[in-house]
Amino acid sequence: MFAPYRLLFKTPGGLRFSISGFIGRMPISMDPLAIIFIVVYATSSYTLAGILAAVAAIVVSFALPFWSRTADRIGQSKTLLIAVPLRTIFIIAFLLLVTLGAPIWSWFLSIIAAEASFINTGGLVRRRWFWTLGDDRNLINTALSFEALMDEIIFIFGPVLATAFATSIDPSAGLIVGLFFLLLGSLAFGLQKETEPPAHPRDYDDPHPPVMRNTAVQAVVLPAIFIGGFFSSVGIVVVGFMQSQGASSRTGLMLAVWSLGSAASAIVHGSIEWQINHAKRFWIFLFALTILSIPFLFVQSQTSLAIALFLNGLAVAPLLVATYGLAESAVPPAQITETLAWVIAGMPLGGAISSAIAGWVIDNYGAERGFILPIASLSCAMAMSLPYFRTWNRLRSAS
Repeated sequence: MFAPYRLLFKTPGGLRFSISGFIGRMPISMDPLAIIFIVVYATSSYTLAGILAAVAAIVVSFALPFWSRTADRIGQSKTLLIAVPLRTIFIIAFLLLVTLGAPIWSWFLSIIAAEASFINTGGLVRRRWFWTLGDDRNLINTALSFEALMDEIIFIFGPVLATAFATSIDPSAGLIVGLFFLLLGSLAFGLQKETEPPAHPRDYDDPHPPVMRNTAVQAVVLPAIFIGGFFSSVGIVVVGFMQSQGASSRTGLMLAVWSLGSAASAIVHGSIEWQINHAKRFWIFLFALTILSIPFLFVQSQTSLAIALFLNGLAVAPLLVATYGLAESAVPPAQITETLAWVIAGMPLGGAISSAIAGWVIDNYGAERGFILPIASLSCAMAMSLPYFRTWNRLRSAS
């Protein structure tokens, strides 16, 4: 079962850049929860926390393609050298403004500036795997599954750390620790030049069409918007539910159960030599995730929530692997990083909408009513695929 992973780890430099990328993207699971904790602590308003998270997510959705396009054109290391210091400065500014009780409009300005310099480290890592593994599709599937596993480990321990630091030390501590991980991981990742894909400066003689004019990319990105809405709605509703149960300190552990289910499926998924392509797998696991979201409607206790989250997580990693693999195969090498960024950028855009709605629902109707939002988000994801019926038929028929 683990033979594909043993072969993957023999890839020169592969494990080193994967581990440093793992450290560098720890904040993706810590920052959203840490922001909610610090804003709720300062204002006691989930609505404001949701709106702030929504604005931050919208900014990220525009920043990701920009920085990823930059990485394709000038190289990963140079891009990190520009983006990471900018994000560090503005995260510190946001913390100071909230802590010192500055006007709320200044919180928005600082978090907008911070998220405008957000770089998709996970996409950079996946791009390196594509570069180092070449045309070995089975091993690429294993690499994508391994990175999905790394993401789930991040989402197992990140929320736990963010919650522990925010509730036991200081509300701002979660963001500070996330910033430390960002700096450490990005530095280690950027120094590994031997596995860095070559830069592809803009070719004015033979330019590629813009990524989002590719109908295959559109067919993936539009559903991804609402898949992101699903993730965000689950996260904020779980936070609200745990607070209503008087168990805010265990919020991170509850979200870790969700990631544990996804991590288990990622391990199995990466060991299989699939005979069906990414497009078919995308639809299989999108439908599975929708069905496995129904138990959320019957959650009444922390135990039932943990069971529902674990079962739901079983479909998460395979769906994300299929999404990344499908996006990568739709474009030339010079646009892979940017394409992955568009897929990922769609998710916070949907998350912005669902975060604002979820915060309003929790404040006005309670967290249990909010569990309808994940199912609604996934239903919208499937509906957004209908305009691309012919494109999906072509993708599913491809070898």
